[in-house]
Amino acid sequence: MSPSHPARPALAKLGLWWLLLTPAVRLSGSDLMGEGVGHPPPRTPGDPTLPSCPTVSAPRAPHTQAEDRLFKHLFGAYNRWARPVPHTSDVVIVRFGLSIAQLIDVDEKNQMMTTNVWLKQEWSDHKLRWNPAEFGNITSLRVPSEMIWIPDIVLYNNADGEFVVNHMTKAHLFSTGTVHWVPPAIYKSSCSIDVTFFPFDQQNCKMKFGSWSYDKAKIDLQPMEQTVDLKDYWESGEWAIVNATGTYNTKKYDCCAEIYPDVTYYFVIRRLPLFYTINLIIPCLLISFLTVLVFYLPSDCGEKITLCISVLLSLTVFLLLITEIIPSTSLVIPLIGEYLLFTMIFVTLSIVITVFVLNVHHRSPRTHNMPHWVRGAFLSRVSRWLLMKRPLPPLELHGSPDLKLDPPYYWLETNVDAQEREEEEEEEEEEEEEDRWVPSPSTGVLYSHGGLHQRLSCPKAKAPLQKGRLLLSLRMQKALEGVHYIAEHLRSEDADSSVKEDWKYVAMVIDRIFLWLFVIVCILGTVGLFLPPLLAGMI
Repeated sequence: MSPSHPARPALAKLGLWWLLLTPAVRLSGSDLMGEGVGHPPPRTPGDPTLPSCPTVSAPRAPHTQAEDRLFKHLFGAYNRWARPVPHTSDVVIVRFGLSIAQLIDVDEKNQMMTTNVWLKQEWSDHKLRWNPAEFGNITSLRVPSEMIWIPDIVLYNNADGEFVVNHMTKAHLFSTGTVHWVPPAIYKSSCSIDVTFFPFDQQNCKMKFGSWSYDKAKIDLQPMEQTVDLKDYWESGEWAIVNATGTYNTKKYDCCAEIYPDVTYYFVIRRLPLFYTINLIIPCLLISFLTVLVFYLPSDCGEKITLCISVLLSLTVFLLLITEIIPSTSLVIPLIGEYLLFTMIFVTLSIVITVFVLNVHHRSPRTHNMPHWVRGAFLSRVSRWLLMKRPLPPLELHGSPDLKLDPPYYWLETNVDAQEREEEEEEEEEEEEEDRWVPSPSTGVLYSHGGLHQRLSCPKAKAPLQKGRLLLSLRMQKALEGVHYIAEHLRSEDADSSVKEDWKYVAMVIDRIFLWLFVIVCILGTVGLFLPPLLAGMI
């Protein structure tokens, strides 16, 4: 007898173990077709608790066996590509509903609405019916949706992304043949944005669902509910859903002769305007009211034009921000855009008016003559209408003394009269002197009772005195003429200053006119911004 190979006992034991474990392997393989059935823990050949052959081949749980048999019964000869109807002429009725979980975003620029929805679909499949009594009273079963026939429901007005459902969840089967399938999906649907009342706007967006391949003779849709299910809706911080209803429609397209049904859901969403009110509308209103201060700013400060240009640049920046938000459409202009554009026009006009006011403010009698109608209109009537009261000049306020400067000729004539009186007195003295002197005919010597004297020529003696008096009178005359010139110059300066003050007051009246005009315009513009959406019920 030949000696046995040392590996033979091990091989014999391995074959024995294989025979013992074969039923268990088959059992675990059959359990893969069911749901909720756990696998037995792995066991090693050396495990002392290893059961004997009769224990391993014990019968499985009745429920697991029933599900295995049910799967074999349902999907043994099931064709997932054929419509679930007994006859070809029959129509598959698909009950369709929509449940929205979140309104993710509304893109005004690209005119898209992004939503997270659940598509509720229900139909009857006669090939998936069973008798619960024959399969352990199992009334429902969940199977992968790839194993059964499902309708090709797509979003017609898809703007970006997938038209069909990407995440293929399991379908819920009932013993009556009813199939219930609720897959989640994130859709980007096209939506026509109306920005007339931005940011107090209300949008009407729709989502149109229907079969892409089958017409109404093959698949017909039936809405589950007349409204969108909002039970699981997560509130958005920017939009609020006012209403969401669904309607059933049929349409014949140009491409095909058949009629295709669809279920269209209309969403009425309203923007929550708090963010734009704080960050856009209130700053715009404040900057617009700064235009009013341009006409209250004094012309002498030299900052009127600077303030106008600063306000204009600020409004331009806000207008650029609005153009980045709203869609690029030429159909409508938002109210806030109209308000900013209207304010920009008025700011531009304020710059033109300010230039004119500064020109009037710096006028003088040397460059412009004030017309009588300007003096009568702006200095009298219009100023009273605007409740403007011009203060009195200082001389009129305190009373001016009645002092007048006499002409210099009065002083000049007084000096001449004094000189004439002196000359008359000297002539009288000379006549008395001649009466005492007796002239000699031959010698020309004057004889008197007291002795011999020669008469001096009186005109020569009086010449220096008369010349000094004449020089004194010329200097006084020039001085008086200088004083007279200064007085006349001061009078002229006072007159020019008075006319300049009149021009400045006219400029002030013009500023006050446009001040009240711009106040009225800003108030009307603000009312015009909020009144239409208020009347439309959007605020």
